Amino acid sequence: MGRRRFIFFDVGNTLLFPNRARMLAPIAAEKHPTLAAWQALERRTKQEFDQGLITGKIDHGFWWTFHTCLLKDQDAFDENVRDRLVENTQNSANWDQILPSTREALERIRQQYGIAVISNADGKIDAVLTRCGIRDCFASITDSGNVGHEKPHPAIFAAALREMKADPAESLYVGDVYSVDYLGARNSGMDAVLFDVSGTYRGREFPRVESLSELESWLAK
Repeated sequence: MGRRRFIFFDVGNTLLFPNRARMLAPIAAEKHPTLAAWQALERRTKQEFDQGLITGKIDHGFWWTFHTCLLKDQDAFDENVRDRLVENTQNSANWDQILPSTREALERIRQQYGIAVISNADGKIDAVLTRCGIRDCFASITDSGNVGHEKPHPAIFAAALREMKADPAESLYVGDVYSVDYLGARNSGMDAVLFDVSGTYRGREFPRVESLSELESWLAK
């Protein structure tokens, strides 16, 4: 790899987190999992999804897997409810929870790197980042809803690299799903680190961090 000059960020579960009350509106409030239960399900289903995507055994997105398991765990599986949950999850407006000090960390990082976003979204992630107060931190926003390709397809990474006039060998991608973000970036010639708030990939050999402050420490090494 060349000298690192650019950092590209995922949005969901990296910069912004789900508004779970809005996302889970199709099911009764008393059935909504706690954050701990949500993250435990995320750990389980991410590993299932990764294996399926890598081996070509699945043709759906991660949140289809997640919400299918959520309903089955409650003995309340219903395809229509599952599809409404997936639709809510794919609505970028429902990803508006931001951790304290996110902007401050991004301000520090962009003092040393050109930073940008690559997100599987609905063409509206720019507006959500604006509403959450961090859009102006990024030199470019590449949204699959506008590009026409989702990660891990190399076309979305290529589009973002062109926009930033960035060499992939000088670029790092930060995202939360191994099969989509890590492998997608690596297969596009970029370096990658997993942003693993839920702890799905603890103990694995590839680079991972659990917060932006940990990412800053990792970058400083």
